[in-house]
Amino acid sequence: MEENIKNIISIQSSEKATRLMQEQNKLSFVVSKGSNKIEIKKEIETLFSVKVAKINIVNKMDGQKIAIVKLKVENSAMDLATKLGLV
Repeated sequence: MEENIKNIISIQSSEKATRLMQEQNKLSFVVSKGSNKIEIKKEIETLFSVKVAKINIVNKMDGQKIAIVKLKVENSAMDLATKLGLV
């Protein structure tokens, strides 16, 4: 399974990321610089068995690329974060 992961580097765990999980059903991932929204969506849906509603990309000044992923209503960001050991 590790060889299939080429876009997602890590999941972000911060106060803002936790607030987005709780209030807006969103998760934040650090992704590779060469990835795009379509590749990120496919990878997240495959790895975590969830449905993605929308993805926003943020390019930070330090060179990191962050994908803020909004999950569809039937999937809970908090449940997924719990499975991943963030909460």
